[in-house]
Amino acid sequence: MLRDIRPALVMMLLMTVLLGLVYPLGMTGIAGAIMPQQAKGSLIERDGKVIGSTLIGQNFTGDRYFHGRPSATTDTDPNDSAKTAPSPYNAASSLASNLGPTSKALVERVKEDVARLGGSKEKPVPADMVTTSGSGLDPHISPAAAALQVARVAQARGLPEARVRALLAAATDDRTFGVLGEPRVNVLQLNLSLDAVK
Repeated sequence: MLRDIRPALVMMLLMTVLLGLVYPLGMTGIAGAIMPQQAKGSLIERDGKVIGSTLIGQNFTGDRYFHGRPSATTDTDPNDSAKTAPSPYNAASSLASNLGPTSKALVERVKEDVARLGGSKEKPVPADMVTTSGSGLDPHISPAAAALQVARVAQARGLPEARVRALLAAATDDRTFGVLGEPRVNVLQLNLSLDAVK
């Protein structure tokens, strides 16, 4: 009987070492050598301190900053550990809201967001400013969503709108390889370029 089980045990041990240790460590080493910035999480540092990542959005709320799309991530409610509470851009809790188009709560929230952003039939609000992403962590918005915020940011910072639009244009990434995805703006990088304006 041991003779029959032994090859299975050896193969399981061999595959565990090979696919559970050697392969992941090898891929991590190759990734670190070829793309060191991405392998370290695409972190952004300022004055030697990590302030964010180009891959995970942040919850900007002040008028001086561009805002990202809504985030549906949650965390433990500080008042009741058996419940959850909204915690925008919580990277430890990546998830969508799971609310469908017939959800009353979703429809009401979207209507409130559209009204807050000054949207109307004549002046529609870009969809990404009122809908969450699948992960709840999307760091990008569309150029149209960013353009909607230019006047507010320029006024709050005392900058000419043309200057803010120029920063927005410089921060807009085209489609990957010219065909994949849509043009997009990384909100954190745009806000950092705003903070760098003297």
